[in-house]
Amino acid sequence: MEIDPQTGVVRIDRFSAVDDFGTIINPMIVEGQVHGGIVQGIGQALLENCVYDRETGQLITGSFMDYAMPRADDLPDFKLGTVCTPCTHNPLGTKGCGEAGAIGSPPAVINAVLDALHSLGVKDLDMPASPHRVWEAIDAARP
Repeated sequence: MEIDPQTGVVRIDRFSAVDDFGTIINPMIVEGQVHGGIVQGIGQALLENCVYDRETGQLITGSFMDYAMPRADDLPDFKLGTVCTPCTHNPLGTKGCGEAGAIGSPPAVINAVLDALHSLGVKDLDMPASPHRVWEAIDAARP
């Protein structure tokens, strides 16, 4: 992970994930599900933010013009791995994979950001870790 302290821009160089899906019937589908979940989690951690008007309750970020989501150039290389412990509750030994990437990726990304900013004195950061929020955290931690 790289963070530009002048702008607060976060760049993820690589993302590794390992999970246990039991007996995998279609590896290509599993890989696609995990990739999609990781991308969703990266978006939650770095970009996505629902904003509502405090007085009216009206959604302000109701279009893709206002609600940032990851694009291909925001994403790192993925290194995926699996282990196989067959499920004992069905005859095929399979397990679900649809939500796996989305569960661990937001905390992994935020913890990596905090680790990268630790030497600058940043100890806490709310999601999403947008460039503005990261820059503010760096600025606030300066002596």
